[in-house]
Amino acid sequence: MGYWGYVVVGRAGRPLAGLDTLAGAGGELTLRTEAPDGWQVWELPGREGELGSMNALAEETGAPALFGYVMNGECVAVEAASPESGVWTACLGRDAMAGYLDGRQEGLTVDDYFLEPADAAERAVFWAEEAGREVAVEDVLEVLTADPGPLAENGFFRLLDVLRVVPE
Repeated sequence: MGYWGYVVVGRAGRPLAGLDTLAGAGGELTLRTEAPDGWQVWELPGREGELGSMNALAEETGAPALFGYVMNGECVAVEAASPESGVWTACLGRDAMAGYLDGRQEGLTVDDYFLEPADAAERAVFWAEEAGREVAVEDVLEVLTADPGPLAENGFFRLLDVLRVVPE
């Protein structure tokens, strides 16, 4: 069985785990790494628990934020937000995600939950700009359309690298 859990990324002057938005995660959030400019990566392992919305986290910190929910190491649901450009969603491993989502709730499919990769890549570029980073849409699109392999969480960390917020 592969990894299940959230990886949340944000920028703040104090630990993200102590913010009101993430209070629902309880004390189970663990700092995974810190990066330049106040970026933090926190992990909430397991299938239980839930993070607050990234829109609320972006509002609370005044900076872009995102999370990846890794599902059995096969795919990653990405939710991102920034104070100016709002919320966007993406998926790493669309085929695997389709197996989890398609037809399970009122006939909705993976395309109903997540932006198409090209649209998500464009939104990610705006997100990165708001974070003070310059990224190429082609690089983001490559990550979003790549086969995630047996460890989809590695694709999420590649996305963070491409967005230039947490280098690999």
